Formats: sequence, structure tokens, C-alpha cells
Amino acid sequence: MKNSNIQKSLSRFKENGFLFSELVKRDFKKKYKRTYLGMLWSVLSPLLTLLVMSIVFKNFFGRSMEHYTIYLFCGNIVFSFFNDATSGGMSSLLANSAIFTKINVPKYLFLFSRNISSLINFGLTFAVFIVFCIIDGITFTFGFFALLIPIICLIVFNIGVGLILSALFVFFRDMQYLWSVFTMLLMYMSAIFYTTDSFGEFENLFLLNPLFVYIKYFRIIVIDNSFPSIQYNLLAVGYAAIAFLIGALIYKKCNHKFLYYV
Repeated sequence: MKNSNIQKSLSRFKENGFLFSELVKRDFKKKYKRTYLGMLWSVLSPLLTLLVMSIVFKNFFGRSMEHYTIYLFCGNIVFSFFNDATSGGMSSLLANSAIFTKINVPKYLFLFSRNISSLINFGLTFAVFIVFCIIDGITFTFGFFALLIPIICLIVFNIGVGLILSALFVFFRDMQYLWSVFTMLLMYMSAIFYTTDSFGEFENLFLLNPLFVYIKYFRIIVIDNSFPSIQYNLLAVGYAAIAFLIGALIYKKCNHKFLYYV
């Protein structure tokens, strides 16, 4: 039964492949509409944030830390990807209500297209991240390809959280304000600009934060030139799987109600 549902979903996705590609193009172009620098903002925005954070926090937290700029960049690039994908994905259903109220299409297409747009932005920033690593004297090894693991986990996690938020946003418009406050709190709880060593026995509590898990995964590979343990990998995969499953269940349960609230 489950296999038939999966096959049916894949079949519907293929049928709407053209619509999906057009949605991705539209979302990406819409973000930079009427801007002079266009897609260059995908690179400039995180770089400017990195510059500000480096100036503000380096004297407090990075004075004795090697590769502090890359340490910051790891946190910034992961958080920016998560924030862009989830904040944009939250309004994806409501913003496209004019389409799915007239045409019978899988509603998750709108969220997926928004996530692809965020992934493209992430890819552009990631290319700059690699350049910064080389400039900062970090040796590029084949171990860098292991970054695909946290990136894939983060993509799935973003989609899962986006499914939850976009469904809730249809019923509760206050979600956009609550989410902006929550993401600000999450940023400070993800050890983006400070280290967790000083927390002693409470350091492991940070692992309850999925975003910190993915940020630390980046740092272990890039800065420590190491590979996380099997348990750490299971934790990263587990967070992504749980978020996606919860999101899919909420979407499936509320799917028939969306039309009445948009």
C-alpha cells in the first residue's frame, strides 16, 4: 500500500514537471526582481553578515582561535540556508493559492520549488565558502566531499520544517511573526560565533539543536579535517528523517482543508 502511494506521488510529480521547473525559475527571479546586483546578492548578503559578525565577535571569541573566520562562515552558511528555505517555504502555499484553487496539482510542489531556489542560493554561497577556506590556509582534501552528508540532511530537514510551517501558516497567520522571533533565538543557540567548550558538562545539550548538529558537522570536516562518528551521523540523519516524516503527516492530514482557509 505504501509503495503504491509513493509511486502515485512520483507519477504526479513527473506529470507536473514543467510546472515545477517554471515555479523554480519564478521563485528565483522574483527574489531579485528590480535589484541592480541581482543574484550577486546571494553571495554578498552572507558575506556582509560574515564581515559584521567577524568585526563584532572576533575580539571576544576568536582572539585565540585558529580559522575563526571559517568557523563563523560554517555557522552562517548553514543558518542562512535554513532560514531562507523555511521562512520562504512557510508562505509557499498561501502565495500560490490562486493556482491550486483552480488547478488540481500536488500542493507540495510549491514548497519544493521554494527549497530548490534556496538551494541554488546556498550553492553560490558555498562556492565562495570554498574560496575562503583556501585563502585561510585550510587544505582542500577529498574529505570535503563528506560535506554532501550534512547538506543532504539539511535539505531534507528544511523541507520537513517547511512542510510543517506552510501547513500551519494557512490556518495561523501569526506563524510568520513567531517564526522570525524563534529563528533569532535559534541563531544565538546554535553557537555560530562562540564555542561550546566553556559550557562544560552542559555542552552536549547543544546536540538537541538540529541546526547546531549540521553546523558542527561542517566544522569537523573543514576545520578539524576529520569525520564525525557513526553516532553523530545517525543523529544528523535522524533529525532530518523525523522532521520530514512529521511534515509529511501534517500535510497529508490537512491537505483537504487548505482550500477552505486560503
